[in-house]
Amino acid sequence: MINGKNKVKSPDNFSGVLGKILRSFGLSERYNGWTIVTKWPDIVGDEIAQKAKAISFEDGCLIIAVEDDSWRQELSMRNDEILKKIKEYSSGQAVKKIRLIHSGKGIQ
Repeated sequence: MINGKNKVKSPDNFSGVLGKILRSFGLSERYNGWTIVTKWPDIVGDEIAQKAKAISFEDGCLIIAVEDDSWRQELSMRNDEILKKIKEYSSGQAVKKIRLIHSGKGIQ
């Protein structure tokens, strides 16, 4: 019953509950980093995402597989710009640096 004296407390939204659970297990940074892996195409755009793919997140480092050395150099020069875009996402605070590796084959 809801009246002036007894208010029903609304439940936490799912993301709030999930965040609390992840923090309690010490997994929030890892979860946030992997969230950025999934958002990579939104962060860099389709053209770059076709040549460079976010493949992993480990210890604050976002690992990007690049198609060839020219794209590795291009992304190296854009490193600060990309990190700035990543930090625009609340989960992006988990990413401290970007590591570029050669994929050895085409990006899929």
